[in-house]
Amino acid sequence: MANELIISIDSSTTACKAIAWDRSGRAVAEGRASYPLITPQPDWAEQNAEDWWASACTAIQACVSQVDASRIQALGITHQRESFVPVDEAGRPIRNAILWLDSRSQAQVDALSERFGRDELHRLTGKPPSMTQSISKIAWLVDHEPEIVARTAKFMDVHAFLVHRFTGELRTSLASADPMGLLDMERQHWAEDLILDLGLRLDQFVELVPPGAIIGHVTPQAAAASGLPAGLPVVAGAGDGQAAGLGANAIDGKRAYLNLGTAVVSGVFSPEYRVDRAFRTLDAPLAGAFFLEHVLRGGVYTIGWYVDKFASDLRDSWLPLSPEEMLEAAAAKVPPGALGLMAVPYWNNVMNPYWDPLASGVTVGWTGAHGREHFYRAIMEGIAFEQRLVGDAMMEAIGHPFSAYVTMGGGSRSKLWRQIVADVTGVPVVGATTTEATCLGAAILAAVAVGWHADEAQAAAAMTGEGERLMPNPETQAFYDRLYQEVYRELFPALQPLLDRLTRLTRGA
Repeated sequence: MANELIISIDSSTTACKAIAWDRSGRAVAEGRASYPLITPQPDWAEQNAEDWWASACTAIQACVSQVDASRIQALGITHQRESFVPVDEAGRPIRNAILWLDSRSQAQVDALSERFGRDELHRLTGKPPSMTQSISKIAWLVDHEPEIVARTAKFMDVHAFLVHRFTGELRTSLASADPMGLLDMERQHWAEDLILDLGLRLDQFVELVPPGAIIGHVTPQAAAASGLPAGLPVVAGAGDGQAAGLGANAIDGKRAYLNLGTAVVSGVFSPEYRVDRAFRTLDAPLAGAFFLEHVLRGGVYTIGWYVDKFASDLRDSWLPLSPEEMLEAAAAKVPPGALGLMAVPYWNNVMNPYWDPLASGVTVGWTGAHGREHFYRAIMEGIAFEQRLVGDAMMEAIGHPFSAYVTMGGGSRSKLWRQIVADVTGVPVVGATTTEATCLGAAILAAVAVGWHADEAQAAAAMTGEGERLMPNPETQAFYDRLYQEVYRELFPALQPLLDRLTRLTRGA
């Protein structure tokens, strides 16, 4: 039937979005519900996992109310990665969920490196130990809340928690579980020896299924809560980064995805399992394949921090513009290089290529000539320089340059930022046809599962498209190349020992 629909949900760090998609990948209805971040202590980031379920139901109800529910063929799921919640035998949370951006587990990162070996953990799980992966925060629970660990029936990623609520099944997708840092990536199974060595039990983790498999069906209870038809197939999805790569049709090994979201996430498809300090390796939402991925924990997060701390007065402006739009207009008038102001954007420490949980942001070059528009541009440029740093390494790993970065996420609405990325990296930047490529990726998996298309490649070709293409400006690119080669690339390594010492002295690390 030509009027069939797929609904997919994206349970992100701040909200759940539900979107109904048609066969061409056009969004025909949408719902959204937000939920709060809980910060009991500095550097802690938690949520009530019940909010994940309540917001999913609210968002889906709003979406389904706009369409004929009988047209819906399946539900797809994508989600914030690495966030997890311990639950009891009935699937009820026994404490708050701990999120990917939580930074309490620095001591556990060090201990994991010493105990298992940083390089060995990287080879096994595709990721060196960091405060982003769940493994260090589960180790924190072992050290600080052993009674919670003893009571935990399952440690559930967001996907597993929602699948259980929708279907009653204790399952998750390989591409949802693998960012936790507890999978043997080559065997495609939980890393049993690692789990046991941490003092955990293998039965505290749910069954794994391939992305794109039908993982269960909506129960009558879930149907009543969400408005979905009872018996609707629920399709195993992937974490938000991998789903975004599929939703951007970046699965040919040439185009890379670039999600300018709360964190900046970029990656490229690889048919082979590769590990390198320059990137982390994740299961792609295609069987037997992988994504080589970069994550900068402070992306739009850093932009939001800047607005909150230095430009909140702009929210009271009489102009019909957001603070970000006003700052961008001013920053567009600032020449490349921000009059000598440069930012290394490690506001939330750094993963690849340095894997340094002690790292902090750097801003150098201040003079009396600088205003907040210069700082705003310097942050955008710093994130672009960081993209070049890791993008160059990923291109070396795959043996050829990227043909384009396909952008999505809230930051991709900024034409200035997209042009800066193109000029700094030398790679054309193409807009995805939807800023919700993450949600679309989950829908593509569901579309294949219910027979709309023969495979993910055909589905992505049929359901995605390209937006505006921005080419690097040769003159600006040459100038940025000098800034990168002569200053940016050496800046953090030169300061790293001092910054790490500063963190230890002032934060008790």
